[in-house]
Amino acid sequence: MTTHAETPWRTLSPRTLLAHCAWLGAPLGSFGLTLLATGGHPGARAWSTLGTVTAVFLVITAAGLVTYRRTRYRVTPDAFELHTGLFTRRVRSVPLHRIRNVDLTANPVQRVLGLAVLRAGTGGGTRSAELSLEALTRPAAERLRVELLARAGAVDAEDPVVSTADPRWLRYAPLTFWIFGGVFAAVGAIWRVLDGVGIKPWRIGFVRHAFEEFGRSLLWLTVPLALLVVTALGAVGAMALYAENWWKYRLEWTDAATLRVRRGMFTTRSVSIERARLRGVVLREPMLLRAGGGASVRAVAGGLGNREENRKRSVILPPAPKSEAERVCTHVLGQQGGRTGQMGQTGQMGQTGQTGQTGQAGQKEVPLTAHPRAALRRRFVRGLLWAVAPVTVALAVLGALLTPVLLYCAAAYAVLAAPVVHALARDAYRSLGHALRGNWLVIRSGTFQRETVTLDRSSVLAWTFTDTPFSRRAGVVTATAAVAAGEDGYRIRDMAATEAAGFADAAVPGMLREFLDI
Repeated sequence: MTTHAETPWRTLSPRTLLAHCAWLGAPLGSFGLTLLATGGHPGARAWSTLGTVTAVFLVITAAGLVTYRRTRYRVTPDAFELHTGLFTRRVRSVPLHRIRNVDLTANPVQRVLGLAVLRAGTGGGTRSAELSLEALTRPAAERLRVELLARAGAVDAEDPVVSTADPRWLRYAPLTFWIFGGVFAAVGAIWRVLDGVGIKPWRIGFVRHAFEEFGRSLLWLTVPLALLVVTALGAVGAMALYAENWWKYRLEWTDAATLRVRRGMFTTRSVSIERARLRGVVLREPMLLRAGGGASVRAVAGGLGNREENRKRSVILPPAPKSEAERVCTHVLGQQGGRTGQMGQTGQMGQTGQTGQTGQAGQKEVPLTAHPRAALRRRFVRGLLWAVAPVTVALAVLGALLTPVLLYCAAAYAVLAAPVVHALARDAYRSLGHALRGNWLVIRSGTFQRETVTLDRSSVLAWTFTDTPFSRRAGVVTATAAVAAGEDGYRIRDMAATEAAGFADAAVPGMLREFLDI
């Protein structure tokens, strides 16, 4: 048997040096655009930028050489050891049992060079809790991933493949409000790049001509056409981004203890989630995606980094048909989790929405508990205060100061906006619900971003009850279940104050017993 001292050290791939040059694409592309825009006669600012890029290139290349020469690692029978640094040497040794996930990523340049970046997370929420190797050859990265995730006694899962990509899912990509925001973000980025190299975008001929013609045209025709063009560009961009992110998507159990998501076209990604760190799932149904019959799924799991990193790594199913999302939830949670997403709307105010089967043979359906009608009133009032009143008052004041026409606009806005706010408030109220299903706590809320959260009741570490003078008057309270995973806490909004403590105690027996009147 190889002893700890005899375990050989390994080094990074020499191709790492070539991968460090990938950043040159953006500045060289900007310089090329400058040459085209100036007819091959760039100004002093462009030449100084090129000189700065050259100097930075030399520095980064030297740093890459040092990183390659001074980085070594090895996997001993009980630890992962990493040595880095030139003047300040860093030696890190992490026991293998603390490693919770191992991710592999590769950008387009790294894929061409046959490289991959390996990140091993230890369950903390900071960078110091993550070990990173950049970059290894793809076979070496795969072998190291298997070594780090190896567990004694692990066996193959009975049904390893949970879900795979379907080209028909592309139709769900445009069902997001970002089809508009993405276009403006892209235009703004191009605008900043051109301005950064000394080109005034508004002075470019076709741009100036387009703005002049737009102002002279019939706005009642050009404005809708412009919105149509933005929507079309946004839809195409959304589908392209969806394809890049989820190309060759595959959700599978690599063994009985590890769930892995593999995806990506140009930049490949591989995220592993340990079953022992899995605390539940979140079925997400944004408004537009819900209207199109779609949903996505996130895992509630620990060891995926801080909150921002967790949101990126925890997605285990992209926007897809809701039936597929429900099936993935059922499979990931196992039979006790049931079909978490199959919950219908309430037919009338105050009635409970029906749920799907829990997945256990012979177990009856468990409906979600409806929230008090005060929750509907609170949502409607908030909508009036934040969406209707400010615009109406602003138009009314301007109308009194400038022109009476704005007074009519204020009245028209109030008349048209109030019913819309009421409809959204009713939808948000119908979305509210909570229930206990076997070992699982189910929470649903939201209208623009409806989420159905299914949590393992044993993972709830604490309960927090929040109210305000207004909520106390309405007889409602918000209960938050603290979990060491995902968003760290999941809220049951505006539930009946008289039932909150009893429900929390039923969910986690004994936690609140001393605070209850028995």
